[in-house]
Amino acid sequence: MRCLTFFIPFFFVSYLSAQTLVLPGDFPDPSVVKAGDTYWATATTSNWAPAFPLLRSTDLIHWELKGHVFDQLPSWADYYFWAPEISYDNGKYYVYYAAHKRGGNLCVAVASADKPEGPYTDHGPLMCQEAGSIDAWPMRDNDGKLYLVWKEDGNSVKLPTPIWAMQMDEQQMKLIGEKKELFRNDSPWEGNLVEGVSMIRHGDYIYAFYAGAGCCGRACSYGIGVARAKDLLGPWEKYPANPLLANGEQWKCPGHGTPIEKEGKYYFLYHAYEKESNVYAGRQGVLSEFTFTADGWIEFRSGPQGVGAIQPEVKDEFEGRELSAQWQWSVFQKPQLTLEDGRLQLESSPEKSGSFVGTKTYTADYDAEVSVIADASNAEAGLGLVGDEKNFVVASLRGGRIVLARVESGKETVLQTTKVKKTREVRLRVQVNDGNEIVFLYSIAGKKFLPLNETPVDGYFLPPWDRAVRVALMSRGAGGHKAVFDHFFLKNR
Repeated sequence: MRCLTFFIPFFFVSYLSAQTLVLPGDFPDPSVVKAGDTYWATATTSNWAPAFPLLRSTDLIHWELKGHVFDQLPSWADYYFWAPEISYDNGKYYVYYAAHKRGGNLCVAVASADKPEGPYTDHGPLMCQEAGSIDAWPMRDNDGKLYLVWKEDGNSVKLPTPIWAMQMDEQQMKLIGEKKELFRNDSPWEGNLVEGVSMIRHGDYIYAFYAGAGCCGRACSYGIGVARAKDLLGPWEKYPANPLLANGEQWKCPGHGTPIEKEGKYYFLYHAYEKESNVYAGRQGVLSEFTFTADGWIEFRSGPQGVGAIQPEVKDEFEGRELSAQWQWSVFQKPQLTLEDGRLQLESSPEKSGSFVGTKTYTADYDAEVSVIADASNAEAGLGLVGDEKNFVVASLRGGRIVLARVESGKETVLQTTKVKKTREVRLRVQVNDGNEIVFLYSIAGKKFLPLNETPVDGYFLPPWDRAVRVALMSRGAGGHKAVFDHFFLKNR
């Protein structure tokens, strides 16, 4: 796959760690590991494929997307690809992750590789509890025995959420012995769950960062807490002043990250919603510095908050033989596509959403545009904003008409139909303000753009609970037809 580079000029503020955006766009539950003189990170993809991005950095600030852990999804799982943790042990790299087992519930599983960039071999589930098992973390005890730490997903059935530890074999392929509870949600701020545990040793203690309360969506209440113990199996005590990090002026609902050391300083890479772009851009990767206090606890360094990065502009001319790594699709429907003569040919599907590929959004205000090669397309070819396959807004070329449609919970409403003359090329553009005010425009052969809708479409309904909006190229209609695209860009305002 070709790779996408995030060109993110960074400016320093009082502290590098002052909640600084380093992974713009939808990168929930980020995890990071050091490999030689570089860093590798990954993040949740939920119901977008390919699963789990692989990102490379030399400074924890500027990241390059190099590929994915799973270009082909593991056969045992069908959806909810959550919370990957990338780690290194005894010459190999491991990605622990959660996914929904076909015919079952959520399980934690593991894949391994000889290099951080892969290729990764999946080894299947390690633990599948009745209520679900998620958020795995490998950790050795004081004697060097290897354990897996994870969360039992009790909140999904209105039960507590114990954090378990269980010994694991040195090949990291199976659990052995009996599981032991480390701690659970028992503080008011934690609400109905604790989850996303990651650990670091320092001095006499093992410190466990964890998230509490509600992770996702407009009603999120996430925060970051810490607990400590002198031995992995406990006893564990929680910091009395938890949460360590909660809502701020720029970022809200921080949680689920990984501690990492760099040049003698300690940082925590985690996700949070930027208040302006909110759920539309999703949970973005944020970096903060922390220190160890004289009384043996942890505190985050104070300092001004801010975005700290200029968001990228994304372009694709569809050159080469493979689709750029920036594009994703639904785990429920892998698109059939080809790149030929600098164009993307996307085979249609009779599903309501058709076949589509989407790319992340980054801010609340942006424009996206694509050229539809009308004389080469025999499917309905569209530019859309997609929450998932049942919730989207799309403007598409259907023969001699451009149709603007809104699909919510699988129900389609046609909002506008505009006749256009026969032409070789139609450019479709979408302008988005405040994340949810959506205006579509069109141009015949690159001439003046004309609006399809004078009144903005309300996109408030688009983001599902745990995901973010994608700008998508869509091919709808009877199977076997194709939509042909060229010259895509996404630009932030």
